[in-house]
Amino acid sequence: MDDLAREHYASVYAVLYFGAIVAVALWEAAAPRRALSAPLRLRWFGNFSVTLLQSALSWWLFPTVSVGFAVLAAERGWGISRLVDLPYPLAFVLSLAALDLSRYAQHRMQHRVPLLWRVHRMHHTDHDFDFTTALRFHPIEALLTTAIAFGIITVLGAPVAAVAAYELCFVLSVMFAHGNIRVPEPVDRLLRRVVVTPDLHRVHHSAAPAETDSNYGGIVPWWDRLFGTYVAQPAAGHEAMTVGLAGYRDRRHLMLHHMLADPFLPGPAGPLREAGARVP
Repeated sequence: MDDLAREHYASVYAVLYFGAIVAVALWEAAAPRRALSAPLRLRWFGNFSVTLLQSALSWWLFPTVSVGFAVLAAERGWGISRLVDLPYPLAFVLSLAALDLSRYAQHRMQHRVPLLWRVHRMHHTDHDFDFTTALRFHPIEALLTTAIAFGIITVLGAPVAAVAAYELCFVLSVMFAHGNIRVPEPVDRLLRRVVVTPDLHRVHHSAAPAETDSNYGGIVPWWDRLFGTYVAQPAAGHEAMTVGLAGYRDRRHLMLHHMLADPFLPGPAGPLREAGARVP
């Protein structure tokens, strides 16, 4: 399995990444969940541009992606799974769970630690919620995420195939979860038992602080249920809820130069502090 992952990961990832963008964009056009409030051209230019910049910077500073680093870790014999000689199937499953749990923990910390929130904040200053919001991450955050992933892989000794499988599932999940798409309520109710759905993740992008502080899961919603951060629906309803952050409604927050400058600008220490709410 590891050899197949090494050989085919890059091509499969590219197909899934661009295929997911096209599929969700078409779904949004055919069955949108909400009316968009901001100019589409302005939002899309900023969101697509920032993901191109973060990709270029990541490739420059980290010539190998997570799967490439997993190959290096395997060749060097790094990680717990190799030190204790775990059976491959067990190492595979535990690595998938640990990678997703670490993504949940990282995301939650980004909302609690003021310095990390400054870097993550730009993702929440979008005025609407669609598949391009999944691309809207500051380059500094992309570098931090990559560095953390390398650390987790080193400690776990995650099999190459497990890292590849997780990354492939995550790219599909993040595009789907950020889609401005209408999923029939009975279908959503079933899906959210095992995956993060758009209606579930949209709550996390609510301007209501208590809702922003919820639904941190990457691929599965189980961590939110386990750690008490699961919120099923926005109080105002999906059509009426305000997306974004209070105090960030000006159009300049959709412009590329302001998006890149956002971590260095004055702002609240975190979404809960912004509204004067108590941080649990």
